[in-house]
Amino acid sequence: MTDTLRIAARLAPELVALRRHLHGIPELGLDLPDTQAAVLEALAGLDLEVTLGESLSSVVAVLRGRAPVTGERPVVLLRGDMDALPVAEEVDVDYVSTRPGMMHACGHDLHMAGLVGAARILHELRDELVGDVVLMFQPAEEGPGGAEPMIREGLLEAAGRRVDVAYAVHVYSADHPFGTWFGRPGTLMAAADEVHVVVRGVGGHGSAPDRAKDPVPVACEIVLAYQSAVTRQFSVWDPVVLTVGRIAAGTKDNIIPDDAFVDATLRTFSAENRARAHDVVTRVAEHVAQAHGMTAEVTIGNGYPVTVNDVDEFAFSQGVVVDLFGADRWVDMANPEAGSEDMSFVLDEVPGAYLNVSACAFPDVADAEDNHSPRAAFDDSVVPDIAAALAEMALRRTRELSRGVVADA
Repeated sequence: MTDTLRIAARLAPELVALRRHLHGIPELGLDLPDTQAAVLEALAGLDLEVTLGESLSSVVAVLRGRAPVTGERPVVLLRGDMDALPVAEEVDVDYVSTRPGMMHACGHDLHMAGLVGAARILHELRDELVGDVVLMFQPAEEGPGGAEPMIREGLLEAAGRRVDVAYAVHVYSADHPFGTWFGRPGTLMAAADEVHVVVRGVGGHGSAPDRAKDPVPVACEIVLAYQSAVTRQFSVWDPVVLTVGRIAAGTKDNIIPDDAFVDATLRTFSAENRARAHDVVTRVAEHVAQAHGMTAEVTIGNGYPVTVNDVDEFAFSQGVVVDLFGADRWVDMANPEAGSEDMSFVLDEVPGAYLNVSACAFPDVADAEDNHSPRAAFDDSVVPDIAAALAEMALRRTRELSRGVVADA
């Protein structure tokens, strides 16, 4: 048993207790004062250089290794997200959310506890740590996004020099048996953008549509044209997913409104197709409206980029997991997911890897509900494994970087 696993096993009761405390006090978005306070309390007593966010309730803690190294000390970033979801919990546990309408339905409470565990493991082993570790406790992964403002506030230079590599772990409540790790090199998750279309017409009486410019059928035509554009202008091997979730117009059955509204989510799996899809979505709406003598105003809210695992860093982190837990606990992901992640902003800046692990609380995964469900249940006995894996990645990778070793694909 490695030192990281041994220490993680000893810390397990405290880490699970921390997770359950965090589960009971969920908070949303960028402002997480109670969550931030709980993280700081859990880190108290460790020899860390702590910086709090200015525009959000983030915590950045630098842990300095004490092993000698020639030249610059390598820097590894480990990330755990902090925010919850606006979901009313329906899981029957004695540590249920105490905040009505809020729930850690995506497992970020496990992520925080796992990262605290990694910090405590590395603190005990800092005489062996050949480098420095940046601990990234990040708000607002579920929106509006916390990674980007943390980067602007100096996250990647927190240790005094730029981060070399970055790693993160995410739990799942379904899909795989408990304790199964999974991931893939390259594209892991899609970019996600919000599309808002306003069709500008001229209102009038429903009995005389020829004396108005009705934006409603034009909006409907735009929705249908979008589906054709996706299937006819983009390769199935680099897909685009465009789903219209809202169409709105008017106030009464016999009144033609001035405007109609179309809101959609746009998912793409490469930076190239993301940029191209923005152009296609805008052009289709504008030209369909123009064909009917109207205009369409298209606004695309830039969301999260494509989450891409560096091939070499993914192979390295996968190797750590297999070494720690055995090959039987690893499964390759065949395809990327259409969900999105703002860890993508970090991985756009530095190479790294984002892995998944199942915390499914049911013996049969068919009985489990997915992340974001009010009935999503997580078995928090996986938290020590997350802590050990993150700590081991930092220990091994700083050692390799200090010797100039590139991660072996």
